[in-house]
Amino acid sequence: MSRSALVGNVTAMLEDAGFVVSDRCAIRPKSFDIAARRGDDLILVKILGNIDAFNEATGHEMRRLGTYLEATPLVIGLRSRDEDLKPDVTYFRHGVPVLSPDTAYNLFIEDVPPLIYAAPGGLYVNIDGDLLADEREDREWSLGQLASELGVSRRTVSKYEDGMNASVEVAMALQELFETPLTSPVDVLEGADDVHETETTPDDPDADPDDEQVVAVLTKAGYSVHPTLRSPFKAVSRDEDDGNNDVVLTGHSKFTKAAKKRARIMSSIGRVTHTRSVYVVERAKQESVDGTALVEREELAELGDVAELQKVIRERAEHEEAA
Repeated sequence: MSRSALVGNVTAMLEDAGFVVSDRCAIRPKSFDIAARRGDDLILVKILGNIDAFNEATGHEMRRLGTYLEATPLVIGLRSRDEDLKPDVTYFRHGVPVLSPDTAYNLFIEDVPPLIYAAPGGLYVNIDGDLLADEREDREWSLGQLASELGVSRRTVSKYEDGMNASVEVAMALQELFETPLTSPVDVLEGADDVHETETTPDDPDADPDDEQVVAVLTKAGYSVHPTLRSPFKAVSRDEDDGNNDVVLTGHSKFTKAAKKRARIMSSIGRVTHTRSVYVVERAKQESVDGTALVEREELAELGDVAELQKVIRERAEHEEAA
């Protein structure tokens, strides 16, 4: 299957699941292909035939964007090396959860989250330690008796009851012994933090030298500006003092056909992520592109604060909608 067809299939699946999906980020380089929202759940999705193409820099960018946009970064892929990804298993690459299309279908369409996750050493599951302890005590088994049944140490059983995860083989043995499921699903939409050690958000990259003046102006106006390296926009700008936590996708370049394309993608992403977007240019021939406000660099420098820029962005986007 071609990557384009795979992206189309995943997009259609998410739409069938009730997600609002952005246009595809058909630019390079790109850390994610689509943004999708269903209610409060917002995901940034990278779609790959072979997940080994997902490198560290892209993983770092997606995790940063997940933090800034309050979204879950997610990779959906077919295989690793020459082996297909197993169904109903959560994998990880550079701190980002990875699912096969079948696993994603089960999660988003069938509402059946994966129970198994891959980690060094094999496949594992979450054990509900409290339920395990209750089942053992109901049968009046000691830790040693259960350990003997499982072929593990008494200390290991104690750790299971304290919340340590177990191999798939142990989970199957427990289910057979107690005739009831003792596992809990992987919470993919929370980044699978329940089965994967939470990593700190990678530091922001340095701004492109061509963008430093724009970043400086936005920072002076009161925004926290987070540069990007692999996105349709050059930065995510946040007004941390705003009660609504205003977030603006920010682009900057000469006003060319490529800039218009990026502005349209930014608008589409903004509608899904519930953010506004602004594109800073040297000379603007129009006020906005599909809802992304165009602001000349000199004009930006003259704006006094966040409120003034917010007003300009809002008015230009609304003017285009009215037209």
